[in-house]
Amino acid sequence: LVRMQFLQALSRKPGSLEMLFQIPFCQKEFPYTCLSTSACVYSKKKKGNSYEQVDQEKYKNLVHSVTSYKTSAQTPETILEEDNLLYGPPGKHRPPIKAGTKTPKNWVPLINPSKRILPVSSDSNVPMKIGLQRAKMPSVTRILQQTLSPQQVFYLERWKQKMIEELGKEGFEEYTKNLFRQGELFHSALESIFLSEEMAAKEQGEDDVVAGYLSSVEHVLEDISEVKALESGVHHETLQYLGLVDCVAKYRGRLCVIDWKTSEKPKPFLQNTYDNPLQVAAYIGAINHDANYDFQVHCGLIVVAYKNGSPAHPHFMDPDLCSQYWNKWLLRLEEYMDKN
Repeated sequence: LVRMQFLQALSRKPGSLEMLFQIPFCQKEFPYTCLSTSACVYSKKKKGNSYEQVDQEKYKNLVHSVTSYKTSAQTPETILEEDNLLYGPPGKHRPPIKAGTKTPKNWVPLINPSKRILPVSSDSNVPMKIGLQRAKMPSVTRILQQTLSPQQVFYLERWKQKMIEELGKEGFEEYTKNLFRQGELFHSALESIFLSEEMAAKEQGEDDVVAGYLSSVEHVLEDISEVKALESGVHHETLQYLGLVDCVAKYRGRLCVIDWKTSEKPKPFLQNTYDNPLQVAAYIGAINHDANYDFQVHCGLIVVAYKNGSPAHPHFMDPDLCSQYWNKWLLRLEEYMDKN
């Protein structure tokens, strides 16, 4: 009661309560008195561990791995040390440019902007067949063979050694001769077909292995029309190289350089044909810069025929794809010129 009266007396004087709680002896005199300025007291409820809600027995190994390895033992410093140990210090120079993105030094367009295209005459139904000039120019085939990558050389040599082990040296030579002979007969049979000599080609094909190849390309021949050139020589007047084009004709309405290939193994994708797209692009560029041809070609077609008669794989190359392979061809041509 005395204490309550004392507090009532102090409350009548302004500032008395503030002075009361500033002096130390009040802590001893009123040890059980407490004033609060807030209406309620907030208390934080302890959050439960989310891992406690997991079925411990069912996911015992997973829970153990997560709770045992909360942080990685690696730091940026240790990762850098490990990289230096494995790969050496980081290089200060720019990364090398990929071969596909290199620009040829002597760039020549695939399409000849200065070539004058003559109107098509009614007498131009007979396909052109220009003899191959024996000038001092490298052929497309020679250029590609002389600029094979180390990886290509390795795989070709491994294939050759494997065939020699199976057939012997003489047997392998006979095998390659037969391949060339089959290819020549196949091209001759196709030429006969395009020259409206179907009967001669049929008689020729039924007596030997060409029959399988002809049966293989039968569905492709249905889409080919307006043959403009057959086994015709071409040369690039600016870049100075030459070649022999198998066929120039329309495939599904688009004029193409057509390259006929024979194979004993399926080649369903364009990348399976190795350097053949570069060869086609080189022929397209040569035709477009050869004065003997009064037309220009924008597309290509690689037809892979099979000896067993299974349907051939036609690989169409649109203008964009031809341009890409044209740039790669120019790089191979430059490499050949530098070596020679």
